[in-house]
Amino acid sequence: MKPTDIGTAYDQITHLWTSEKFNRSNGIQQHERALAFIKNRGNALDVGCGCTGRFIDLLQCSGFSPEGVDISSEMINLAKTRHPDITFHHQDICEWNLPKQYDFITAWDSIWHVPLNQQASMLTKLMKGLTSKGVLIFSCGGVDEAGDHTDDFMGPEVYYSTLGVTGFMELISSQGCICRHFEYDQYPEMHSYFIVQKQ
Repeated sequence: MKPTDIGTAYDQITHLWTSEKFNRSNGIQQHERALAFIKNRGNALDVGCGCTGRFIDLLQCSGFSPEGVDISSEMINLAKTRHPDITFHHQDICEWNLPKQYDFITAWDSIWHVPLNQQASMLTKLMKGLTSKGVLIFSCGGVDEAGDHTDDFMGPEVYYSTLGVTGFMELISSQGCICRHFEYDQYPEMHSYFIVQKQ
Protein backbone atom coordinates (compact mmCIF):
# COMPACT_ATOMS: atom_id res chain seq x y z
CA MET A 1 0.00 0.00 0.00
CA LYS A 2 1.13 3.54 -0.76
CA PRO A 3 1.01 6.28 1.89
CA THR A 4 -1.87 7.89 -0.01
CA ASP A 5 -3.83 4.64 0.44
CA ILE A 6 -3.24 4.91 4.19
CA GLY A 7 -4.59 8.45 4.08
CA THR A 8 -7.72 7.27 2.29
CA ALA A 9 -8.19 4.48 4.84
CA TYR A 10 -7.89 6.88 7.77
CA ASP A 11 -10.33 9.29 6.12
CA GLN A 12 -12.94 6.55 6.66
CA ILE A 13 -12.28 5.89 10.35
CA THR A 14 -11.94 9.28 12.02
CA HIS A 15 -14.88 8.31 14.25
CA LEU A 16 -12.59 5.94 16.16
CA TRP A 17 -10.66 8.97 17.46
CA THR A 18 -13.54 11.42 17.85
CA SER A 19 -15.57 8.99 19.94
CA GLU A 20 -15.96 9.72 23.66
CA LYS A 21 -14.62 6.18 24.19
CA PHE A 22 -11.20 7.12 22.82
CA ASN A 23 -8.54 7.10 25.54
CA ARG A 24 -6.98 10.57 25.34
CA SER A 25 -4.28 9.54 27.81
CA ASN A 26 -2.87 7.07 25.27
CA GLY A 27 0.82 7.87 24.83
CA ILE A 28 0.84 10.85 27.21
CA GLN A 29 2.96 9.22 29.93
CA GLN A 30 5.49 8.11 27.31
CA HIS A 31 5.68 11.64 25.90
CA GLU A 32 6.21 13.09 29.36
CA ARG A 33 9.17 10.72 29.75
CA ALA A 34 10.58 11.95 26.43
CA LEU A 35 10.07 15.61 27.32
CA ALA A 36 12.25 15.14 30.40
CA PHE A 37 15.29 14.88 28.09
CA ILE A 38 14.59 18.18 26.32
CA LYS A 39 17.06 21.05 26.63
CA ASN A 40 15.24 23.69 24.53
CA ARG A 41 11.49 24.15 24.21
CA GLY A 42 11.01 25.80 20.83
CA ASN A 43 9.53 24.22 17.74
CA ALA A 44 7.86 20.79 17.83
CA LEU A 45 6.31 18.54 15.18
CA ASP A 46 3.62 15.88 15.54
CA VAL A 47 4.03 13.39 12.66
CA GLY A 48 0.81 11.55 11.86
CA CYS A 49 -0.91 14.01 14.18
CA GLY A 50 -4.41 12.68 13.63
CA CYS A 51 -7.36 14.65 14.96
CA THR A 52 -7.38 14.33 18.76
CA GLY A 53 -4.89 17.12 19.41
CA ARG A 54 -3.78 15.53 22.67
CA PHE A 55 -0.07 15.78 21.86
CA ILE A 56 -0.53 19.30 20.48
CA ASP A 57 -2.14 20.24 23.81
CA LEU A 58 0.69 18.61 25.78
CA LEU A 59 3.35 20.37 23.71
CA GLN A 60 1.69 23.76 24.02
CA CYS A 61 1.37 23.35 27.79
CA SER A 62 5.05 22.34 27.89
CA GLY A 63 6.20 25.56 26.25
CA PHE A 64 6.56 24.45 22.61
CA SER A 65 5.28 25.94 19.37
CA PRO A 66 3.87 22.77 17.77
CA GLU A 67 2.86 21.90 14.21
CA GLY A 68 1.18 18.77 12.86
CA VAL A 69 1.46 16.75 9.68
CA ASP A 70 -0.78 13.93 8.46
CA ILE A 71 -1.51 12.07 5.21
CA SER A 72 -5.27 11.97 5.93
CA SER A 73 -7.17 15.05 4.73
CA GLU A 74 -10.06 14.31 7.10
CA MET A 75 -7.76 14.03 10.09
CA ILE A 76 -6.17 17.37 9.16
CA ASN A 77 -9.58 19.04 8.74
CA LEU A 78 -10.67 17.87 12.19
CA ALA A 79 -7.34 18.88 13.72
CA LYS A 80 -7.69 22.39 12.28
CA THR A 81 -11.18 22.67 13.74
CA ARG A 82 -9.90 21.71 17.19
CA HIS A 83 -6.78 23.94 16.98
CA PRO A 84 -7.38 26.76 14.47
CA ASP A 85 -4.28 28.60 15.72
CA ILE A 86 -1.90 25.71 14.89
CA THR A 87 -0.19 25.07 11.54
CA PHE A 88 -1.13 21.68 10.09
CA HIS A 89 0.38 20.19 6.94
CA HIS A 90 -1.49 17.72 4.73
CA GLN A 91 1.57 15.85 3.48
CA ASP A 92 3.18 12.45 2.92
CA ILE A 93 6.02 12.37 5.44
CA CYS A 94 8.08 10.27 3.01
CA GLU A 95 8.04 13.01 0.37
CA TRP A 96 7.68 16.15 2.48
CA ASN A 97 10.69 18.34 3.18
CA LEU A 98 10.62 19.50 6.79
CA PRO A 99 10.32 23.31 6.75
CA LYS A 100 12.65 23.78 9.74
CA GLN A 101 14.48 21.93 12.48
CA TYR A 102 12.60 20.95 15.60
CA ASP A 103 13.52 20.59 19.26
CA PHE A 104 10.98 17.80 19.62
CA ILE A 105 9.39 15.42 17.09
CA THR A 106 6.76 12.84 17.93
CA ALA A 107 5.61 10.07 15.61
CA TRP A 108 3.22 8.08 17.78
CA ASP A 109 1.36 5.16 16.16
CA SER A 110 1.90 6.68 12.71
CA ILE A 111 5.15 5.97 10.89
CA TRP A 112 4.67 2.22 11.13
CA HIS A 113 2.40 2.76 8.10
CA VAL A 114 5.37 3.92 5.99
CA PRO A 115 6.46 1.35 3.37
CA LEU A 116 9.27 -0.87 4.64
CA ASN A 117 11.63 0.24 1.88
CA GLN A 118 11.15 3.88 2.99
CA GLN A 119 11.31 3.41 6.76
CA ALA A 120 15.05 4.05 7.08
CA SER A 121 15.12 7.13 4.85
CA MET A 122 12.04 8.60 6.54
CA LEU A 123 13.43 8.11 10.05
CA THR A 124 16.79 9.50 8.92
CA LYS A 125 14.94 12.62 7.75
CA LEU A 126 13.28 13.00 11.15
CA MET A 127 16.55 12.59 13.03
CA LYS A 128 18.30 15.08 10.75
CA GLY A 129 15.35 17.40 11.38
CA LEU A 130 16.20 17.64 15.08
CA THR A 131 18.13 20.52 16.57
CA SER A 132 21.24 19.72 18.65
CA LYS A 133 20.04 17.80 21.74
CA GLY A 134 16.60 17.57 20.14
CA VAL A 135 14.41 14.57 20.96
CA LEU A 136 12.40 12.19 18.79
CA ILE A 137 9.82 9.76 20.18
CA PHE A 138 8.29 7.16 17.90
CA SER A 139 6.32 3.96 18.36
CA CYS A 140 6.90 0.84 16.31
CA GLY A 141 6.35 -2.86 16.08
CA GLY A 142 8.84 -4.33 18.53
CA VAL A 143 9.67 -7.54 16.70
CA ASP A 144 13.21 -8.85 16.21
CA GLU A 145 13.34 -8.81 12.42
CA ALA A 146 12.27 -6.33 9.76
CA GLY A 147 8.93 -7.11 8.15
CA ASP A 148 5.55 -5.85 7.02
CA HIS A 149 1.92 -6.95 6.87
CA THR A 150 -1.63 -5.69 6.35
CA ASP A 151 -4.76 -6.17 8.41
CA ASP A 152 -8.31 -4.83 8.58
CA PHE A 153 -8.64 -4.69 12.37
CA MET A 154 -9.90 -1.09 12.27
CA GLY A 155 -12.18 -1.60 9.24
CA PRO A 156 -10.37 -0.79 5.98
CA GLU A 157 -7.20 -2.70 5.19
CA VAL A 158 -4.12 -0.92 6.58
CA TYR A 159 -0.41 -1.60 6.06
CA TYR A 160 2.24 -1.84 8.81
CA SER A 161 6.01 -2.22 8.68
CA THR A 162 8.98 -2.28 11.05
CA LEU A 163 12.76 -2.35 10.78
CA GLY A 164 12.85 -4.60 13.84
CA VAL A 165 14.42 -3.60 17.14
CA THR A 166 17.98 -4.24 15.95
CA GLY A 167 17.37 -2.37 12.70
CA PHE A 168 16.06 0.68 14.55
CA MET A 169 18.97 0.61 17.02
CA GLU A 170 21.53 0.44 14.21
CA LEU A 171 19.87 3.28 12.30
CA ILE A 172 19.70 5.51 15.39
CA SER A 173 23.41 5.00 16.09
CA SER A 174 24.36 5.64 12.45
CA GLN A 175 22.73 9.08 12.58
CA GLY A 176 24.71 10.36 15.54
CA CYS A 177 21.83 9.89 17.93
CA ILE A 178 21.50 8.06 21.23
CA CYS A 179 18.63 5.82 22.30
CA ARG A 180 17.63 7.27 25.67
CA HIS A 181 14.79 4.84 26.27
CA PHE A 182 13.23 1.77 24.66
CA GLU A 183 10.21 -0.03 26.05
CA TYR A 184 7.56 -2.62 25.25
CA ASP A 185 4.83 -0.50 26.81
CA GLN A 186 1.92 -2.83 26.08
CA TYR A 187 3.60 -6.21 26.59
CA PRO A 188 2.79 -8.97 25.59
CA GLU A 189 1.66 -6.95 22.58
CA MET A 190 4.62 -6.01 20.40
CA HIS A 191 3.86 -2.29 20.67
CA SER A 192 7.07 -0.51 21.62
CA TYR A 193 8.58 2.94 21.51
CA PHE A 194 11.94 4.69 21.31
CA ILE A 195 13.12 7.98 22.77
CA VAL A 196 16.03 9.25 20.70
CA GLN A 197 18.26 12.27 21.30
CA LYS A 198 20.47 13.97 18.73
CA GLN A 199 24.07 14.61 19.73
